[in-house]
Amino acid sequence: MSASRHKSIQRQLLRGRPFCVALLFFLFVHAGGALGQEPPGRPAAVAPSGQEHSHSEGVTSLEDLLAEAERNNPQIEAARQGWQAAKQVPSQVSTLPDPEFTLQQLNVGSPRPFAGFTNSDFAYIGIGVSQDIPYPGKLRLKGEMAKRDADLTREQYESMRRSVLDGVKTVYFQLAYLSKTLAILESDGQLLGQVEKAADARYRSGMGNQQDLLQAQVEQTKLLREINMHHLEVAKAQAQLKQLLNRSQSSPDIEPADLPETPLSHTFDELLAATTAQNPDISGARETVEKQKDQVDLAHKDFYPDFNAQFMWQRTDPTQFRAYYVLSVGATVPIYRSRKQRPELAEAEANLNRAHSEEESQTQRVAFELRTAFDTAEKTGELLTIYHDGLLPQTRAEFQAGLAAYQNNRQDFQALLASFLDVLHLDEEYWQGIAERETALAQIEQLTGLSLRQEGAKR
Repeated sequence: MSASRHKSIQRQLLRGRPFCVALLFFLFVHAGGALGQEPPGRPAAVAPSGQEHSHSEGVTSLEDLLAEAERNNPQIEAARQGWQAAKQVPSQVSTLPDPEFTLQQLNVGSPRPFAGFTNSDFAYIGIGVSQDIPYPGKLRLKGEMAKRDADLTREQYESMRRSVLDGVKTVYFQLAYLSKTLAILESDGQLLGQVEKAADARYRSGMGNQQDLLQAQVEQTKLLREINMHHLEVAKAQAQLKQLLNRSQSSPDIEPADLPETPLSHTFDELLAATTAQNPDISGARETVEKQKDQVDLAHKDFYPDFNAQFMWQRTDPTQFRAYYVLSVGATVPIYRSRKQRPELAEAEANLNRAHSEEESQTQRVAFELRTAFDTAEKTGELLTIYHDGLLPQTRAEFQAGLAAYQNNRQDFQALLASFLDVLHLDEEYWQGIAERETALAQIEQLTGLSLRQEGAKR
């Protein structure tokens, strides 16, 4: 329902009861269905109230929004670029340091460059090169550690991608639920119109009292409040979804499709195995453990010296002396082991133990979240069956029977109103249950990396 239409409803409701009755009659004709009709079957597109909405135009599928978020979301793009940057590091740290070239010129008796050959036999020109050479294995370990960092950044990118897509799914299902409950409020407003007509007829015949009529009108106003509150929630959800999609907040609103009922054909053990193998948080914790193992190996190698090789060519007076060739090799000897290398090794081993504990913590956390989402999806599915096959048709039948009894002066107004509120609340709870179940399945997809909706579509 458009905002202008709801404003019209609000004006008419507040003008008085005759307009409320006329409005409800208009909604009844507009809905095109008999009141109190039970839902035929259990397709997701059919509301328990019997109200159906056409979404043939302007509906945006969840798959299209997920693809758009993956293309345009800045958080995903930032994480992707961070991964691309990290992949450039391993070759840098596993390569020898750049060599250093040296030019020497010694003069005797004159400060002018290259003037010494005429003044002294000791003057010379020298050209040399030096190269630092780490202890064998150090560069390889540094490269492996950088590769582990790149792999960890890749898992962080995947975690961010899944988190954003899960957010899109959650908000999308919330929008679909709000759209459906708005239809429920409209449809159940028609039932309330019947209650008001019955209260008005009894009041006019002298068998009822004005309080029943006024209470029915109060419930009409409460429905109007619920509709306005739903519009506020829709506005918040629209803003959040546009943020995730990187759309302008002034862009047209997104109309969701009807809430699906995605089957869950996997056991918990199957989902847990997929999570252990594919969850990016667990994989990232494993990469951290492997990196810390390399760090321990590197700390062991720091107990050994690094080397430096230098080669120098020197030329004095070429008419009297031959050229000199100087080769020298140096080493940095770790003589302060108790204050440098041993604390470094102890630090690396402590970080390795911490990484093992964090890996176990991540595994337990993810398993807990999976268990919670799985139980939510499973138990909510059972509740939906109870709602659809029992509570919803029973409460509607009770309401229709109570309405007939009230019209024949065989039931009081409070019992009739209570049965109407049962219909209203159970309708909302049913669709809220579907939204909660789909949200739980979205979290399972985030944790496991599986595509449950695609699998359900194939089946």
